[in-house]
Amino acid sequence: DEKYIPMLKEVNIPEFTKCIAEFSGLQITQVSDSQIKDYLLTWARNKYRFYKLLGNSLRADREIEYKKMRNDIEAEVSELGKEFPEYGFLTEESKDTGERFAKEDIFIVDPVDGTKDFVARDGQFCTNIALAHRGEVVAGVINLPAQGRTYFASKGNGAFVMEKDGTIHPIHVSDRKSHLRSLRSISFFNEAEKEFYATHASSFEGEAEPVGAAYKFCLIADGSKDFFVRKGAGTKEWDVAAGDIILSEAGGIMVQPDGTPFHYNRHDVYNRQGYVMANCRENLFLGLK
Repeated sequence: DEKYIPMLKEVNIPEFTKCIAEFSGLQITQVSDSQIKDYLLTWARNKYRFYKLLGNSLRADREIEYKKMRNDIEAEVSELGKEFPEYGFLTEESKDTGERFAKEDIFIVDPVDGTKDFVARDGQFCTNIALAHRGEVVAGVINLPAQGRTYFASKGNGAFVMEKDGTIHPIHVSDRKSHLRSLRSISFFNEAEKEFYATHASSFEGEAEPVGAAYKFCLIADGSKDFFVRKGAGTKEWDVAAGDIILSEAGGIMVQPDGTPFHYNRHDVYNRQGYVMANCRENLFLGLK
């Protein structure tokens, strides 16, 4: 129904993030499951409506306009600051002032995750928004504008996907313990990762499929794939925060190579050691070797 899915039209960051904050408030008050589902349905159809974040610059048929994108993002974050003065903000495109360290709650935003995917028009670029409370992500959304699909989750309430036609359904990881379907990055597949997959080839079903940006989290969360490992420091908090809670609420897990969970709103935003994610804890041993 197009009245509910105005793909990439008039939707803004403040409206969308306000919905996240409102939903997190509902969660804390422990309302009934039916109330939560009703709220999610209203939220998904009437409020965030496939938010665009960057105006028309997110459209797959437009040229990338970096200066305009940065100006748009900074303007939106400024508006967010007015809407939520008690919240901190960590975004890829805005200057990190350090004010967020004094905040219990922060929004972690990556407006265009997968710039190379965006340039390649492969449909895998996405927008990531997460809300973290005292270093733990409590709500997250990954939107894939070119696919018309949005994945979202909040702590204790499960993970969901909204399809292009507006239908919403819960998602869950697979139960595979062998012949795992693996993923690798399209643009940043390094030698250590190649060696890892070659060494453990018998544990996987075929070769690792190249997938861009945070879409990898979604594919494991909805049961389409089972495993991914990143060896190296190329990613930052905004690349993984939203995916972390979507995956965990879908029954999966993401940890650092030493097995410890991620803490957010750090001084060093780089994920220095990389990370490993899987459909279940038992399968994490692969990435921890």
